[in-house]
Amino acid sequence: MTNENPKEKELTTMEKIISLCKRRGFIFQGSEIYGGLAGTWDYGPLGVALKKNIENLWWKRFVTDREDMYGVDAAILMNPKVWKSSGHVDTFTDPLVECLECKRSFRVDHLEYDEKLLTAYKNATQKAAAKLLNTDYTVHQKAFDDAVESCDSILEYVKALGRKKLTEEELSAFREFVMIAKDSNEKGKSVVDQAERLVSILSESKKFLGILMRYFLNNEVDCPNCGKKNWGIPRKFNMMLKTQIGPVADDDSISYLRPETAGGMFVNFKNILDTFHPKLPFGMAQIGKAFRNEIAPRDFIFRVRELEQMEIEYFVNPIEWEGVFESFRKDMWSFITDDLGLRKENVHELEVADEDRAHYSKRTIDFEFDFPFGKKELYGLAYRTDFDLKSHAEGSSVDLSYFDEETKQRFVPHVIEPSFGVGRSILAVLSNAYAEDDLGGETRAFLKLSPKVAPFLVAVSPLLKNKPQLVEVAQTIYRDLKKKLGRAIFDDNGNVGKRYRRQDEIGTPFCVVVDFDTIGAPDANPEFKDMVTVRHRDTGEQERVKIADLANYLEAKLK
Repeated sequence: MTNENPKEKELTTMEKIISLCKRRGFIFQGSEIYGGLAGTWDYGPLGVALKKNIENLWWKRFVTDREDMYGVDAAILMNPKVWKSSGHVDTFTDPLVECLECKRSFRVDHLEYDEKLLTAYKNATQKAAAKLLNTDYTVHQKAFDDAVESCDSILEYVKALGRKKLTEEELSAFREFVMIAKDSNEKGKSVVDQAERLVSILSESKKFLGILMRYFLNNEVDCPNCGKKNWGIPRKFNMMLKTQIGPVADDDSISYLRPETAGGMFVNFKNILDTFHPKLPFGMAQIGKAFRNEIAPRDFIFRVRELEQMEIEYFVNPIEWEGVFESFRKDMWSFITDDLGLRKENVHELEVADEDRAHYSKRTIDFEFDFPFGKKELYGLAYRTDFDLKSHAEGSSVDLSYFDEETKQRFVPHVIEPSFGVGRSILAVLSNAYAEDDLGGETRAFLKLSPKVAPFLVAVSPLLKNKPQLVEVAQTIYRDLKKKLGRAIFDDNGNVGKRYRRQDEIGTPFCVVVDFDTIGAPDANPEFKDMVTVRHRDTGEQERVKIADLANYLEAKLK
């Protein structure tokens, strides 16, 4: 008996999904004939159909079925001051570290390591620094070594690694850190009190943090590419894609491909107020492209450089935010299970802790999905307070407040933001739907897509393609279903068994076959005249349905 490696099984499943997407025309590598471009993907005919179905379901639930939502489609290129005001120019960064052996770069937070171990390194170093707060601040190497020897937590790691002292570069950074601690010390505070403040003080020394992180990585973390432990100092990497506008490339021509769709809604807040005069609460919704210069795109369409978002900015009176937040939480679950058809046990809510939330957020929930490569973020729901409108009001010198006619009060509305990634929705749907089983003595791979999202709801075919009577009736049924339902395909390639397998693989829920009984041929069963065979994808079961009832029968499956 062999022990199956779960990691290998996950990779196999992901590889099968990617292969199916390529083979059946869902998703192709971007610029494939030129060797591709990392982090870019092209959607084929079936991928476009699946994507549009998901977007249409989202738009229906969150926009057209409501009376308080306004759709917009803002420009991808915006005045660069927009991103300065929102904080993206200064803070839209990820920690980047380079392996000095293979020269590959990685996001630090994507490397595999024990967070508790990293915390132990930081805590141990803070203890050593606290010890030095009572020493002569002309810090020298012996003083540091003495401090290390007196701190059991760091001593444990130093001894385990065969290290008695840090490098001169590390010592220099440590000295800088200690001086910051000294300068920040409040008179009358004990060493213990001061040690408790070292966590916040630590962030003031970027040089020290970088050195400490490299020290940790070089002792604890292997490079995912080459397996060596030889890391550079982590640095911040801005993820916005910069471009130039106009004939002259200079500082005045700099612009950015928008990193999110939200900015376009915030800058149009006043336009919606002035043209539609909505009363709070109301929202703005947008589906559109965003661009992020990801350090290491990966996991197929999960992390890419060109992405599509479905986002809502919902403006509320701050005293009402909790009820609105909870309402959107329930609506997001309905979209996940009822519209996309994702299994509820594969989706998990994560209440984001205070220290992990964005500084402007008072509450954030992540909806995580069990992808083949692990549990990862699918959607987000955030209470952004009044940060965005205040920031853009200050940056633009335009009043973005709201006047309540009933209470006669003027205030800046707060924002609830439900955020959905289109690509991640597609990948979750495909991962959720991919299945293998034995049917009719043969193994098949198929997609158990919800009828609501499947590229085609029904495939129509004649039993035999060389019988004109069968083909004519099948084409008439196909054209009628195409007109009434839209998502129908005519398929007469190969024998019926191969057609079933082909339609199963692309997730078509129903196959309709016109046979000799349908047309009332001699020796046919007269009970089945003007009836077709409807074959169900998931079970392979078949039933007879009257042609006159077929459209209503299929339409009922969408409810």
